[in-house]
Amino acid sequence: MLADLKELWRFRELLWAMVERELRIRYKNSALGFLWSLLNPLVTVAVMWSVFTFLLGNNTENYSAYILAAYLPFLFFNMALLDSAQSVLGSLNVVKKVYFPREILPLASVIGNFIHFVLALGVFFMFLFGVWAFTGFQVAPFTWRLVALPFLLIPFFALVVGCSLLISALNVFYEDVKYILSVFLYLLFFVSPVMYFSETVRSALAGRANGALIETLYHLNPVATFITAFRKVLVPPGRIEIIQDGVAVKVPPAPFDYTMVGVACVVSFVLMVFGYWVFNRMKWRFVERP
Repeated sequence: MLADLKELWRFRELLWAMVERELRIRYKNSALGFLWSLLNPLVTVAVMWSVFTFLLGNNTENYSAYILAAYLPFLFFNMALLDSAQSVLGSLNVVKKVYFPREILPLASVIGNFIHFVLALGVFFMFLFGVWAFTGFQVAPFTWRLVALPFLLIPFFALVVGCSLLISALNVFYEDVKYILSVFLYLLFFVSPVMYFSETVRSALAGRANGALIETLYHLNPVATFITAFRKVLVPPGRIEIIQDGVAVKVPPAPFDYTMVGVACVVSFVLMVFGYWVFNRMKWRFVERP
C-alpha cells in the first residue's frame, strides 16, 4: 500500500488537473455556475423549515440554521458517493488505454465535492451572520467552537474517501452497487439527524428497555455522529424543541459527545485504509471488464 501511495503522490499533478476538470465541467454553460450547488440545499432547507415550523409547529430557536448545518455535510456525503460510484466505470475506455493510478478517478470526484462543501460552509456563515444581524438571535454566530471544525472535516473527509474507493471499485464489476447505493443514501437521510435532533432520539428512547443501547447503536452510524457534531460546532447553542411524553418542550442541546465522535473518527480512518486496500486489490482487473 505504501508503494501505491508513493505512486499516487508522483501523479499528484494529474489528480489536481482532474479536480479542476470536475469543477469546470460541472456547471459549464450554466448562468449561475457554482450557485446551483447552493440553491439546492437552500431551497430544500427552506421547504423543511416551513413544513416543520408552520405545519408541525416546531418552535426551535434558529431552526433553519440547525437544518442547514446538518444538511450541508450530508449533501457532501451523498453527492461524493454518487459521483465517485460511476467515476471508474465511466472512464473505463481511458483506463484500458493509459496508465495512471486508478484511485485518482474517485479521489477527484471526492475532492471536487469537498471543495464545494467548504465553499458552501462559507455561504452558511454568511447566512448565520444575516440571521443574527436581522432577527436578533441572542448568540453571536462565531464562537470558540469553530476551532474544532478542521478536526471534524478531516475524519469526515476520510470517511467519504473510504466509502468512495470501495464503492467505485465494486461498481466496475457489479453495477447493482449504484442502485443499492441510491436506496441506501435515501434511507440514510431519514436515519440520520438532519430534519430532527439527536436529542429527539434520546428523548424517544428514554425509559424504554435497552433504550441506552439502541441510542448507542444509532450513533455508531458515523454519519449521524458527524452530523450532530457539525451542528454543535457550527450553530451557536440555543434551546431546541423536542417531544417528551407527547408534549413539546424546549431543552438545552446535549453536550458535545467526545466519545462517540472519537469512535466515528477511528471508524472513518479504518474504513479509508480498508477501502484503499480493496481498491488496490481490484484495480488491476479493471481492464478485464468487457
